[in-house]
Amino acid sequence: MLLATTLIPYPSWLNSGDNAWQLVSATLVGMMSIPALAVLYGGLVQKKWIVNTMLMVFSAFSITLIVWMLWGYNMAFGFPQAHWGPTGSFWAGLIGIPHTLFLHGAEQNQAISGANTLIPFHFPTATFAYFQFVFAAITPILFLGGLVGRLKFKAWLLIVPLWITFVYCVNAALLWGGGFFAQKGAVDYSGGYVIHLAAGVASFVGAAILGPRLARDRTHAVPSNLMMVAVGAGILWLGWNGFNGGDPFYAGVDAASAVLNTNVATAAGLLTWMLMDMVFSKQKKPTFLGAINGMICGLVAITPSAGWVNGLGAVLVGIIASFIVWIAWTYVSRLRPFSKVDDALGVVYTHGFAGLTGGLLVGILADPKMIEYGIKGAHYTGAGAISVGGWFYNGHSWHQFWEQFLAAAWIICYTGVMTAIIFFLVKFVLRGLREKDEVLEVGDLAIHDEEAFPVETFAERVNSLGR
Repeated sequence: MLLATTLIPYPSWLNSGDNAWQLVSATLVGMMSIPALAVLYGGLVQKKWIVNTMLMVFSAFSITLIVWMLWGYNMAFGFPQAHWGPTGSFWAGLIGIPHTLFLHGAEQNQAISGANTLIPFHFPTATFAYFQFVFAAITPILFLGGLVGRLKFKAWLLIVPLWITFVYCVNAALLWGGGFFAQKGAVDYSGGYVIHLAAGVASFVGAAILGPRLARDRTHAVPSNLMMVAVGAGILWLGWNGFNGGDPFYAGVDAASAVLNTNVATAAGLLTWMLMDMVFSKQKKPTFLGAINGMICGLVAITPSAGWVNGLGAVLVGIIASFIVWIAWTYVSRLRPFSKVDDALGVVYTHGFAGLTGGLLVGILADPKMIEYGIKGAHYTGAGAISVGGWFYNGHSWHQFWEQFLAAAWIICYTGVMTAIIFFLVKFVLRGLREKDEVLEVGDLAIHDEEAFPVETFAERVNSLGR
């Protein structure tokens, strides 16, 4: 009877609107990786690294999906969790039991995880698993930005599955899968910690171990194509509607609030950075790349709180995060250890600093009247409502801020240590993480026998005509 109920097109537990919105949201998030980050990063790097960068993006996306299907999803969101210790302890809420999603029931049964014990999902596991996969996939792609221009391609193919397994899945289980930090009250609406803060830390640690790009590449790091940067950034911005709008898991009022707040914070972040450049930079001029940095700061910082802050909170999140990251990029980057690490595209700033800022601001600006889930009623009030109260709205209590701080401390320390272990392990296996200097001088042609903008020669034209 259970099998028959599961396999009909619309089982009793399925809501077609919620299911459709989750699939659309997942597709929007997937587009943030391919093509958005492939195009954005490809436009930011030198011409000789475009193919290498784009292929790393596409390969990471593919590797993560296979890992996710084989064991990753159930490590992060499996229910019940492994329970390696007493109930309520850190070890009891650390990780799920790894197993595959390949059987029909695993895809078509109603989705369930430790994160939704109060309110059931109204879509199948296949929908939830794909939605969570695109979040997992974008994380190593983000920290790739700190490593471009010198990392061995073979090293990348080993780093991605190891990092997803031992870093991402653990962090996701602890904060999103009903794990220890979730039980303690820490929240991360859509990935400010699990994705962006972790990516910033991994980028910084990985770049420190990998070493800097060639001196000439650092000195002449001219973007290859600002038009492609604009295309990638635009898709990234609008794709974020799925990134944050899909995380209530229901096509309801909080999803709409999350989408609106995401765009408001992003606009505030972009304008703040642009104005900072105009007033405080040496050139006193607005720059397109600066505006894009501000845009990303707004997107990243609102991610931990998109459905928990009101419109005013969203504006403040965008302004504060963009201001802090501008200061960090301009001044902190000159101080040790940041001055000694070649984070090629500044991931530690736009994702690490911005993600940390946004996560901590949840503990200050979250409005308890912004309800994510609630009982039926005109105003979603009464027992059963789920919301978050920050310092400003919660009687000046620092409790939520403290829980956010503890979760951030874990993400920074654990991600940093495990990333270092993974990089050193891969370095040992491959006898080095970097391409040889003579390969670095050439770039794409030496590594892939391709280049983004090949120059056609007379001999090649003759060849192609069969003459």
